[in-house]
Amino acid sequence: MKRCTVAYALPERQWLWEVDAPDSATVGEIIGRARDMAETLEIPWDGPVGIFGVSCERSAVPRHGDRIEIYRSLNADPKESRRERVKAGRAARDRAGRPPSRGSRS
Repeated sequence: MKRCTVAYALPERQWLWEVDAPDSATVGEIIGRARDMAETLEIPWDGPVGIFGVSCERSAVPRHGDRIEIYRSLNADPKESRRERVKAGRAARDRAGRPPSRGSRS
């Protein structure tokens, strides 16, 4: 018998379920047990999952003490968000009258 923690988090809240399961239980089976414990919570049970921050298939067999995480979808692509922030920062500097760079000849 093993005990795993199933976790799901939002920016403002986190849920944890301690699940006891046979040693041969898969991630999917353990998530199913957590779902039974959670009753009516709105959790994306069919979403992507991982163990300690590493994506895995639902057929993976976790070890005793593993933290199984249910991931939520991203609202925005992190790389695209970074590009937009850099672009906005450059535009703000240009409007404020950015000083010439060190390598320029004036």
